[in-house]
Amino acid sequence: MENESNIETLVDRVRNYVETQADLLRLKAIDKSSSFISSLFSVIVLGVLGLMILILINIGLSLLIGECLGKIYYGFFIMAGFYVLAGFVLFAFRDKWLKNPIVNMMVKTLLN
Repeated sequence: MENESNIETLVDRVRNYVETQADLLRLKAIDKSSSFISSLFSVIVLGVLGLMILILINIGLSLLIGECLGKIYYGFFIMAGFYVLAGFVLFAFRDKWLKNPIVNMMVKTLLN
């Protein structure tokens, strides 16, 4: 009789332990995912802000270069050529400059 109560107590404690571990795992997953999503949201907001600033700077530089060359559209063509070259360079080094840092950031955020 005493053995049965000890076994029941042990089973109850194991069940409580498993439920507690499941709750802890669920809370950790929620913490990591919310941290990752908030970091991603911050990056997106800053990226949009940076993109708007970059667009305005490009328009200003295009107008300035075009004014110096005598025709406004020359400035826009020169800036477009610059971005085509920058795109080729970025494409050539995409793994080193884009993929690896993004993967490392995601892993670091999710594992810490």
